[in-house]
Formats: sequence, structure tokens, C-alpha cells
Amino acid sequence: MNFQIPKYKQPNFEQEPFLSAPDVQIVEVKIDGVAPEHYHGLSIYPEYFKISGEWILASESRMDGVPVLGSDGNIHVVEFRNLKIGDKVIVGRTEDGREGIFVYAKGFSSNDTDSELFAFRSGRSRETAYSKDYNELYELLNYEKDNGYIVWVLGPAVVFDFDSRQALSSLISNGFAHAILAGNAMATHDLEAALFGTALGQNTYDQQSPPNAHYHHLDLINKARRAGSIKALMEKEGIKDGVVYSAITNNVPLVLAGSIRDDGPLPPVIADVYQAQDEMRKHTRKATTLICLATQLHTIAAGNMTPAYTQRNGEIRPVFIYCIDIAEFAVNKLRDRGSLEVTTLVTNVQDFVVHVKNNLIKIGVGS
Repeated sequence: MNFQIPKYKQPNFEQEPFLSAPDVQIVEVKIDGVAPEHYHGLSIYPEYFKISGEWILASESRMDGVPVLGSDGNIHVVEFRNLKIGDKVIVGRTEDGREGIFVYAKGFSSNDTDSELFAFRSGRSRETAYSKDYNELYELLNYEKDNGYIVWVLGPAVVFDFDSRQALSSLISNGFAHAILAGNAMATHDLEAALFGTALGQNTYDQQSPPNAHYHHLDLINKARRAGSIKALMEKEGIKDGVVYSAITNNVPLVLAGSIRDDGPLPPVIADVYQAQDEMRKHTRKATTLICLATQLHTIAAGNMTPAYTQRNGEIRPVFIYCIDIAEFAVNKLRDRGSLEVTTLVTNVQDFVVHVKNNLIKIGVGS
């Protein structure tokens, strides 16, 4: 395997305008949850702040977070709602270093200048060739399995198909997932498939709709609520397959964020949107690879709280983000956020998951 993490190129602060730039301005919070006027809003990129004459990199980032100088001398990223009276917020709106703030978007840039400025089909669409993207993803995931933190963001479509549901379950069981972010629907229909063989009332293999099968997902939720937990449901009903089963039996964190449109919901679904955001954030801040499948709003939410870089073993490395959806609008919505390492594939997520499983796990090996 030839995969290597792209090397980070540090900015040269031994030149202008960095040498003569002033220290950043800092203003204390006066009201809980309210930033000072002219606060600096963080981007997804590495950002440096001049403190006591030294340029300090924020150890992490989050789009639209606020940089706060901690008592330990480090720059902490704080959501507006979590600001407390006395927090020392960095203020300033320029990004070129002249106010002691430098947004660095070229840390992982290639020096390749062979590409022409004009080219046909430079966007990502149904006509794009994705063979290279798949091969790079296989190499990345083999590396990340033991060296990174792979987070999957899942929409329910991934469990509507018999093969893709089995493929994703196998990927989880074989160590290619370190956390899963989803909603009530994905978990409900996965468990419905395990218990009834249907997803939203339709057989996951032959697409037939048995009589009264439209009750299945509601019956499943009701059974889960009666059992009190998903784990208790699986034990009571003898469920031994699927995405949720693989996650729980392999101790892979499963964060289910609630929605205004949820049925039930399942017992572990987090109804408080900010609590759900906090739980998701625990994993996106550790993520080294984020793979988002057929869930536009969940993808945008997870993408916005995932930085373009992270620090592992003292090294700065990029966070790779993949967005897979059959709709061009959905994938380009995330790509437009300007992330350093977003790769989008316009394809059926069910086919995508099966391809990934077949290339990462040898036939007849693993679950």
C-alpha cells in the first residue's frame, strides 16, 4: 500500500507581515452565551493567533466557532451558546495576519502545476469518472482502520437494500468504523429489517410489500420502547444482524440525533438538538475521515462541525471528508463549504457501500 498522509507545510512567520503584526485583541465575555462585538468567527482551516509575540495554532477548529484564550495559553474553540462570563474572546475580522489573526488555507496544498486552468467537466456530476476516488478511498480506509478515526454519517437509504445493509454491517464488524452518526430513521429501518425483513414496509431484497407491512417500523419502535433499550430489544427478539447490531456488539458509538419528524422515537434517540450536537461533536472533533451517505441535512450538520485538520501524535494532518449521494445538489452543497479534503461521488449509496466492502474485505473472510 502506497498511501501516505499529506504533509503539512507550516507558514513562515519569520517574514512580513507576521513579524510586525500586533498581538491579537482580546475582549472578555460580559453575558453568558453572547460574544463581544467584532468577535472573530473561526473557519474550517488552520488558524494562527499572535499571543505575547508568538503565533499559536488553534488546536482544533469548527466553522463559526469562537476562539477563546484559555488560562493554559491555548486557543480553545467554543460555540456561542457555551460562552461564559469572563471568557477571553479573540476579536478581529481580517485573516491575513495584520491583526494578529492568520487563516491558513494552503497547509496541505500540492505544488502540482501541471493542471490546465481550463478543462471540461471539472465539477462533480453523474458523468464524473470515480475509479481513482474509489481506489484512494480503499487505501485511506485501510490506513485509517488502525491509525485514524473513521466516522460514518448515515441516512436510512443505506439499510433499505439487503446487500448494502449486510455490506455496511461487515465493514463495521471488521474495524472500518469508529463512530456512527445517524437519525431515528436509519436505526429504526435497520432493526425493522432484522426483525421483519422489511424497511419502511418493503422487503429489502425483492421490494415486495407484505400485507400490513406499513406497520412494521411502528411496531419495531413500540417493541423497542417496551424493552427500554435497543440492546434489550435485540436480546428479547433475537436480533443478530444489521448495522445497529454490529455497532453495539463491536462497541462502536452510535449517536442518534432526533428530528421534528420522528416517529416514536427509539429509546436512545436524543431529542434535545443541542445535546445531540454535543454528542456528535465528540466524534467529529476526533474524526480523521468522515463518510456521509445519502442524508443531506445530517451531512451538512456533521460537515460544519468537522474541521479540515486535526492533530495526531503531534502531527497536523488533514481530515478527509467523503459525501456520497445520488443527487448532485446534495454533494455539491457540502463541497461548496470550501473544505480542504472533500471528495464527492454522485452515485447510489447502496452500490457504493457494496463496492467498498468487496474491496476491503475478501470474499469469505469477515462477517
